[in-house]
Amino acid sequence: MNVAQPTMNHNIECWTFTIPLALSAHSRAEQFRGYQSNPQKAKQVYLNTLAVYAVNVYLQCRGFETDWEKSDSCNPAMQALMDVADLMVENRGKLECRPVLPNAEIVCIPAEVWEQRIGYVAVQLSESLREATLLGFVKKVTSEELPLNQLRSLEELPRHLNQIRSAIDLSKWFENIFAAPWQALDAVLNPKATQLAFSFRKAQEVKRCKLIELGTPNQAVAMIVAISQASEVEIDISVEVQPPQGQTYLPSNLQLMVLDENAETVIDTHAGSDNQSIQLEFSGEPGDHFSVKVVLGSFSIAENFVI
Repeated sequence: MNVAQPTMNHNIECWTFTIPLALSAHSRAEQFRGYQSNPQKAKQVYLNTLAVYAVNVYLQCRGFETDWEKSDSCNPAMQALMDVADLMVENRGKLECRPVLPNAEIVCIPAEVWEQRIGYVAVQLSESLREATLLGFVKKVTSEELPLNQLRSLEELPRHLNQIRSAIDLSKWFENIFAAPWQALDAVLNPKATQLAFSFRKAQEVKRCKLIELGTPNQAVAMIVAISQASEVEIDISVEVQPPQGQTYLPSNLQLMVLDENAETVIDTHAGSDNQSIQLEFSGEPGDHFSVKVVLGSFSIAENFVI
């Protein structure tokens, strides 16, 4: 979403992870280097491979399943075409693992890997290439040179990856792929409300609906999420809450909130005594994470999304 960048972290050295680069790491790096005829490209592939190896070891130590074989960084053809150092994390996506040279103050992240990534990890290689130290990570990048003092703490990476696993991938909706229990509107809403929702439908807009239980027997609301392609790099998103079938009004003082990836409230609204719906609209870009939160009194529930 269009929100502020993460706060600088000046204490990343407190949360690093150093990994010995075993013979198997160098053997694989040497194998991939051998596929490249250009010396500069061969060196790039070698260092990228060591960085991916280090992140792979770290994630497996933390209990995450990875599949290096499904990554572009394991494909000699893709290595030749791109400066790529990705690692597939099962059920989550690709994590980019960027090598950092000794004494460097920045990590280089080429523009060709700014999309279709769930994060970017900076990996500092020792001068002897015998050790690799994971310095920290960022969720998104917009520049090819990222100062190391802007990295988020490595301590936060497992939580970030776990949040992604539970997130609804809205990009799949454009392909008509929907995860349960998100349903067609007429499965949750009454016919009149369904007709009203479709009357305001935009071109190529996709809508799905989910019943949200409010913690009290027989009390629920229907959450409607609609997405449409505003431009090549921007998605328009609408979140609406309506009464389900058999009800006319929303509970009084029901709150609807949109939170950014740092769990900070970006926009919010609430229902009055006779509201039949409340709605929030905003825009985002591919890779953005956000949550939609419904609050009624002491009860709250959040749905996590990724664009």
